[in-house]
Amino acid sequence: MRKVSFAEFGGPDVLRLIDAEEPHAGPGQVRIAVRAAGVNPADWRVREGQVLKAHPTELPAGVGLDAAGVVDQVGEDVDGVQVGDHVFGEGSSTYAEFAVLSAWARIPEGLTFEEAAGYPSVVETALRVLREVDVRPGQTLLVSGASGGVGSAVLQIARDRGITVIGIAGAANQDYLRSLGALATTYGEGWVERVGRLGRVDAALDLAGSGVIRELVQLTGDPRKVVSIADLDAPQFGVRFSGTAGSVPDALAEAVDLITRRRLHIPVERSYPLAEAAAAHIDSQAGHTRGRRVMVV
Repeated sequence: MRKVSFAEFGGPDVLRLIDAEEPHAGPGQVRIAVRAAGVNPADWRVREGQVLKAHPTELPAGVGLDAAGVVDQVGEDVDGVQVGDHVFGEGSSTYAEFAVLSAWARIPEGLTFEEAAGYPSVVETALRVLREVDVRPGQTLLVSGASGGVGSAVLQIARDRGITVIGIAGAANQDYLRSLGALATTYGEGWVERVGRLGRVDAALDLAGSGVIRELVQLTGDPRKVVSIADLDAPQFGVRFSGTAGSVPDALAEAVDLITRRRLHIPVERSYPLAEAAAAHIDSQAGHTRGRRVMVV
C-alpha cells in the first residue's frame, strides 16, 4: 500500500510517499480502507519532533491521526461494527491507503468521507478545552484563532450550550465567524480595545499560538480562565497548556449527536492527494484556515 512517512525529524521536505506493508487490526481495533485523512497541527509538530515527550516517535514513522473510510477488518473483542461500515475516527499513520483505528463511530447520514475525516481530533480538542476553561451558559468566551478546525467546533458547540463567543481571526474570515454565530473582530493594532467594546470576557482560548497570552489574561482578569493548545510558553503566564487528549469515543458520540441535530458543521477548505502531504503541512503551518484541510485517497 501507499503511505506517507518520514525517516528524520524536520521540515515538510522530509515527508515521503512510500510503499509499505498493510497494517492489521488488533484486539479492540478496526482497519479501514482510508478515503480521507484529517490534517492536524499535531501532524507537523510530531514531524518536527516538537512533542516527543507527549508523543514518543520511533523513526521511520507514519503521519496522521484522523481518518474516514470503509471497515475491511474487525479485530478481536470488537462489537457493533462490521466489514463494509462507513466510519470515522482516530488511529495512527492515517495518511495511507489502509489504517488502523482505535476509536471510531459510524459516519452520520449526509456527511462525505472528506468532511467526516475533519472531525475526530478537533471535536475532542474543542470539548476538552471548553471543559478545562469552565465557561458556563450565559457567559462570554473569547477565542483567538477562531476560524480553524478547533475554532469552528468551539464556536458551534459553545453556541449550542448558550455561551456567547467573540472570535478573533483574519480579515478574510470575519463573515465566516459571524455565520457560526460569533461576534467577530480582527487581529492587529487595537484588537484588545475592539474586543473590549464587544463585551465582558469571562474566559478565553488560545487556539493559534499568536503570542496573545498576556492580553487574554488581561481581558479575563484571571490566568486560570485562559487555556491554550498552541503556545508552549503559556505556563509562564500561569495559563494552562492543554495537550492531553480526553475520551475520543465520547467525543465522537457527541460529534455524531451535534451533526445529526445540525448544530455542527465543519467545512473542508482544501483537499490534497497523498503525494502532496508536504504542501498540506506547509499550508497548515501558515494558518488562516477556514474549517479543515484533509488528505484524500
